[in-house]
Amino acid sequence: MSLAKWFAQRSDRSLSRREALRLGTVGVLGLSLPQCLAAASSQARRAAAKNVLVIYEQGGLSHMDTWDPKPEAYVDHRTPFKPVATKVPGIQFSELLAKTGQIADKLTVVRSMHHAQGGADAHPNGTQYALSGSHPAASVLTMPDIGSIVSHLSGSDCKYLPPYVMVPGNHEQAAETRHGFLPAGTKVFKTGGKDLADPAWKINGLVARPENEGGRLDERRDLRGSLDSRQASARPGIDVQGMDRFYDQAFDMLTSPKVSEVFDLKRESAKTRESYGLGHRGACYLIGRKLIEAGVRFVTIDTRWPLTKDTPRGGNLNWDHHDHIYAKGTCELPGATGAGAGRYGIAHEVMMGSVDRAFSALITDLHERGLLAETLVCFVSEFGRTPKINKSQGRDHWRHAYTIAFAGAGVPGGQVIGRTDREGGFVTDTPYTPEDYAQTIYAKLGIERDKPLYTSGNRPIFFGHAGKPIPGVM
Repeated sequence: MSLAKWFAQRSDRSLSRREALRLGTVGVLGLSLPQCLAAASSQARRAAAKNVLVIYEQGGLSHMDTWDPKPEAYVDHRTPFKPVATKVPGIQFSELLAKTGQIADKLTVVRSMHHAQGGADAHPNGTQYALSGSHPAASVLTMPDIGSIVSHLSGSDCKYLPPYVMVPGNHEQAAETRHGFLPAGTKVFKTGGKDLADPAWKINGLVARPENEGGRLDERRDLRGSLDSRQASARPGIDVQGMDRFYDQAFDMLTSPKVSEVFDLKRESAKTRESYGLGHRGACYLIGRKLIEAGVRFVTIDTRWPLTKDTPRGGNLNWDHHDHIYAKGTCELPGATGAGAGRYGIAHEVMMGSVDRAFSALITDLHERGLLAETLVCFVSEFGRTPKINKSQGRDHWRHAYTIAFAGAGVPGGQVIGRTDREGGFVTDTPYTPEDYAQTIYAKLGIERDKPLYTSGNRPIFFGHAGKPIPGVM
């Protein structure tokens, strides 16, 4: 979806009909303007989060090799990576998350995620489940992404970028994003980009074409204004002012220097770039921080390392490790089934090495900039991996137990919620689902979850009944 289309389709959500009616009522009852404004902002004051940054590591990240080490698992199926102490006494992560362990005091790790219902065991429907917090088979309607619902209900403080942005959003499951029955203007905007660390990378849709820059762009704006005036005179009932708002936003996007600044990594110090990692994943995570800093309401980082001359046979470097998960390099070794083709072993630098570096740097950076206090950060994957090693020395899809993590926006740091059995196969304490994850986000943002959304046919759709916010995160 282009930015121009997004602006043309977006509806103004700065003040909902319900809020307007409520303000009108309190005005009739004699409240002053300051009191009315205070009433309108009371819900916002209850919100712990202002923005949301989701780190979505697609492919089904192995939980027992990362967040939930199982040193007592049967030796034939045990991870070779040792558990290591973190900054929080009593909490251990895998050695693949050694850097992340040093910011464990800012994290709440939920080790008891699972899919209570089948039908989201593959990557397409699993991705849709993770992005929407609604089981794909639970409704005859296609439910929107969490980001689309947030965009629809909360808008954004950043007027020159869409409220829901995905970076880069170009992998095999990126098509699983949905705006469902919501207006098309709530659809995610995907930056694209094969390698965001490439100095030549840019988003072509964010700048005016060279032949339209300068005076020509101004002339077109003036012409549009003239045509709108004639249209309003000829057809008094048409909402020209409403269309003006969308066009003005589009022009602001094309002319604001802030847009290019958000995606310009050259503005970051060498120290910052190095802390995130100089490759693609570090660049994606850093762009995520810059979008949050600009005020974008909901950002999803959805990345995998690109195929380059340095990663031969690495054409699909996500976490779907069906073959040779512990390979030193490529997983395409003798005995592989082909289901894990295009991947490197989980410990390789372009895999967990880059994740550990980028995620720990992101949390530290947000904290030091004062952004973490009002930004909810979520680290998720669509499911986990089997507790048993298969015949191809890999781990398969596993929905019965996996891990996600939260930080920021009042999340109590330094804690682990839930647990799995000795093998990491099943949840044994305080189970949670993607519905609970979604409701946690809505609650953190102060969104009224007992109110329905509406389809174009005015059918009410309740989105807050299938799960509950995770208490330990609140």
